[in-house]
Amino acid sequence: MGRQPCCDKLGVKKGPWTAEEDKKLINFILTNGHCCWRAVPKLAGLRRCGKSCRLRWTNYLRPDLKRGLLTDAEEQLVIDLHARLGNRCSD
Repeated sequence: MGRQPCCDKLGVKKGPWTAEEDKKLINFILTNGHCCWRAVPKLAGLRRCGKSCRLRWTNYLRPDLKRGLLTDAEEQLVIDLHARLGNRCSD
């Protein structure tokens, strides 16, 4: 019972992503959108697992992903919200 494996473990590449693989994934997602993540590796020409592609896109490659330090305005917003709300999330 349960779900079938998302990929055949033989022939699936593991380890760090190369710049070429990143380009393939970015180009595929930007032109076609993300469909079923299980199908993306085969359609994009990658030898990766669908889960690996999804996590790579979500955590590293999305164009709207902001990385780096907070701006002064963002930092001030956090301070103001903390002063008003406190540590409510930790209760």
